[in-house]
Amino acid sequence: MIQGRNGIIKRWKAALLLLIFIFAVNIMSTGRTEKPVLHGRHWVAITGKPLAATAGAKIFEQGGNAVDSACAMLAATCTMYDVLSWGGETQVLIYNPNTKKVYGINALGAAPTGATPEFFKEKDLEFPPAYGPLAAVTPGTPGGLIVMLAEFGSLSLKEVLEPAMQMAEGYPIEKQMADGIERGKERIKEWPYSKKVLLPHLGEEREAPYPGEIFSQPDLLNTLQKLVEAEQKALEEGKNRKEAIYAAYDRFYKGDIAEEFVRGCQEQGGLISMDDLAKWKVYIEDPVMTTYKGIEVYKLTCWVQGPVLLQMLNMLENIDLKSMDHNSVNYIHTLYQVMNLAFADRDFYYGDPYFPPEEPIKGLLSKEYAEERLKSINWNVNDANAKPGDPYPFEGKKNPYLELLKEWSNVGTADPEKMSKEELLEYEESFVAGTTSIQAADKEGWIVSATPSGGWIPACIAGNTGIGMSQRMQSFVLDEAKNPYNVVAPGKRPRATLTPSLAIKDGKPFLSFAVQGGDTQDQNMLQFFLNVVEFGMNVQEACEAPNIVSYQMQSSFGRHVATPGRLTLNEKTPKKIGENLKLMGYKLRFRSHTSGPINAIFYDWKHGTFWGGSSNYGEDYGIAW
Repeated sequence: MIQGRNGIIKRWKAALLLLIFIFAVNIMSTGRTEKPVLHGRHWVAITGKPLAATAGAKIFEQGGNAVDSACAMLAATCTMYDVLSWGGETQVLIYNPNTKKVYGINALGAAPTGATPEFFKEKDLEFPPAYGPLAAVTPGTPGGLIVMLAEFGSLSLKEVLEPAMQMAEGYPIEKQMADGIERGKERIKEWPYSKKVLLPHLGEEREAPYPGEIFSQPDLLNTLQKLVEAEQKALEEGKNRKEAIYAAYDRFYKGDIAEEFVRGCQEQGGLISMDDLAKWKVYIEDPVMTTYKGIEVYKLTCWVQGPVLLQMLNMLENIDLKSMDHNSVNYIHTLYQVMNLAFADRDFYYGDPYFPPEEPIKGLLSKEYAEERLKSINWNVNDANAKPGDPYPFEGKKNPYLELLKEWSNVGTADPEKMSKEELLEYEESFVAGTTSIQAADKEGWIVSATPSGGWIPACIAGNTGIGMSQRMQSFVLDEAKNPYNVVAPGKRPRATLTPSLAIKDGKPFLSFAVQGGDTQDQNMLQFFLNVVEFGMNVQEACEAPNIVSYQMQSSFGRHVATPGRLTLNEKTPKKIGENLKLMGYKLRFRSHTSGPINAIFYDWKHGTFWGGSSNYGEDYGIAW
């Protein structure tokens, strides 16, 4: 009896082990992810906050297209301070199925009157400040939202702003935001209008809102109502839809909203004037593009860092990446060295294309230039002295800054060994912090990829507008030796990090993708794209896959320092790989998550459906139908 029972138990154990083995093999073979893929037939809406994704879904359900939905998500994320607010900047790529063309929206604010290198140097600053009214460029997001809605959307401004207006009236604030306010409260207290809005429990132990507490912004609600009023009044006067939406634009940048914004900014020591707001405008642009193995990849041009992705793809197209294995020593070293070269070019050559000198973007994106850059790579050790190249000959010109190039170096700008724990944490966080992303697509073929940002907590709010001002001024330099194309000047846009992406394959949309996180954005985008194209991952697997992070490029924030050879690996990286990388000159640290939350949409033309992906941590969220 006992022997029989033991035999049954042994057979059950064997069967259980077999089931466990089959289950494990099935997980490995199917690439199971922590979050499921979003499948949709009609539309997909993904962004940085669950409530904001709901706002996008509501607009789709009202009959809006992907542009309408993206505008609603943008308005909602700004209202929730999802590492941005209404005074920040908006960067967008839009695919129009009617023209079969990709359009860029340039809604990055500009430096105000009086913002010169001499002004900041007289204040003993090496770069423009990171916080406060002097960190502010003109607000770009309101204009960007209005222009993209007017030109490419189908609904009214009133309809797409309705979810954000409900939230401004009061919504249950999430823990991430509430705790961020509490951590930044000492700086927030320096600015009277920020203190009024963001610290409802002033004088208590916790002065920020509590998670789940109804967070109300009556000043912002009033501002949004004024925009809607301007639109409705124009409609009553017989204006058409587009004209009515632009009436709201004029009220923001030239009317009573502008007057209060300027008053509140200047009262706190800022420089923005009525003339600055009136002269600033949104540009609808042609993006830049390269091909990678026949796939067209589109980015915004050199007023953001987007072209670095194209430069990296041009170099990597010449290398057999798949044979190296994903995240092997050779693969990581190859990516890091290619990043070194492309980002060195970014640090020296990128700037506002609407201001002289003219950037050599044609040469930078030349396939021949990429082949020339590859020749400088040391395939055995990290090159801490990697410098910008000379793209001018590849567009038939002579480089006017050869003397500056001779002296240019990232080496010695920072020494992590001499940084305090707090300084090191702040430095590394500056590479990955900030920004949100928005992805939207519909069955008619409209696609939106956006990375809005600016006005993050702790934000300085301009008067009684409820609008947190941008902190993007810090991305300028004051000395042309660092980057002659990105020296601060009134009316000029700083070279920003913000970088949406779109890919077209066989004449049809293929991938729409973006990520939050400063200087790591195109590092993450590169690895995501290769995960799909070279390693066959689905969109969710590619979002969750471990990344590497380089710090060899100059930070676009704070003191603009670089730490050559510094490399973050995912904690899942095998020990042997880390040991070999150390022998190649890398200084390693490990983290559980090694990219900002990536959001993406894949277009399944075989089945006529969408696949949506959103990273497996953070608050980014998507809804599909």
